[in-house]
Amino acid sequence: MITGIIWAVLAGIMLGLYALPEKFTKEFEFENTWGLMFFINMIIVPIAAGLLMVEGLGEIITSIPSDILAKMMFASLLWGVGVMMWGKAIDYIGLSLGFSLFIGTVILIGSLLPFMVDGVPDSKKLITILLGLLIVLSGVLFNGKAGLTREADQATNEDDSGLHKSMTTGILIAIAGGLLATGFSYANAAGRPVIHESSLALGNPEWVTAVIVMLVIYVSGALFVIPYFIVQLTSKSLWSKFKTKHLSKNILLTSLMAIFNFAASASFAYAAYLLGQSGNTVGYAIFNTICVAVAILSGIFTGEWSNGSKKSRKFLYMGLISMLIGVSVIAFGNSF
Repeated sequence: MITGIIWAVLAGIMLGLYALPEKFTKEFEFENTWGLMFFINMIIVPIAAGLLMVEGLGEIITSIPSDILAKMMFASLLWGVGVMMWGKAIDYIGLSLGFSLFIGTVILIGSLLPFMVDGVPDSKKLITILLGLLIVLSGVLFNGKAGLTREADQATNEDDSGLHKSMTTGILIAIAGGLLATGFSYANAAGRPVIHESSLALGNPEWVTAVIVMLVIYVSGALFVIPYFIVQLTSKSLWSKFKTKHLSKNILLTSLMAIFNFAASASFAYAAYLLGQSGNTVGYAIFNTICVAVAILSGIFTGEWSNGSKKSRKFLYMGLISMLIGVSVIAFGNSF
């Protein structure tokens, strides 16, 4: 179990850092940065990882029963819509708040979805896990309050009054995206057992299963995300932005985002396996909460809250503490 927790923490650190390079791209609009990142992230990285790391990849994919593959693809498609909205939320309200609200919502819903696949645990464990999720919910509410307080602070500053985007819109996008992105947890829980069996039968190490599962999820998610960004880049006449002299640097930065994101997801899938029956619930909560903590610290260090009052930062810290306590309760519940 300790090894599984370590992998979940490592995955959370990578996911918490993945969006940070976006702050340093130059002469790109939102659609250019995130469109390029998602193309690398959902097409190039998972396919390359699958071809390089998996023995008998094609045979494993074709062996997945059609009903399970359909469930995985549909849930992954919803996840794709959610992560696209996540990028939009970060663009509106920054790393700290965008991660907090999105991931908080993901923890609340995504930690429960695996019960639909793996079955409901005994009452003592279930009640403890639900209590932990309620504490996480309080953290999400504190984070929302932090964002609204920061918006009020900025509205009183004439220099920022014309620059800041709608905090309310960003909050709603983050929460809606988090709801849809829980399809990731369901797809992983639904597809992993049969993929794991096929992968081991062909002589692959246990960790390779995570790569195959992520390949299916990411490519399925791309079925929505990539066409969306093609339409956006075309309708807003943004293709010319790729001609910037900073293109090489921007490609490097978005590639780092893509690799960190995919590696984080694959590491989580492996952690969930190591954590056993409730791995998709407990591992998911640990993974995502560590991610929030890292993102909040990154946002603070890069000056996102420099114009916010002590009150707004107080709510942000209360939200983070609540989420950490909630995840600890969830992990304790899993020990029963």
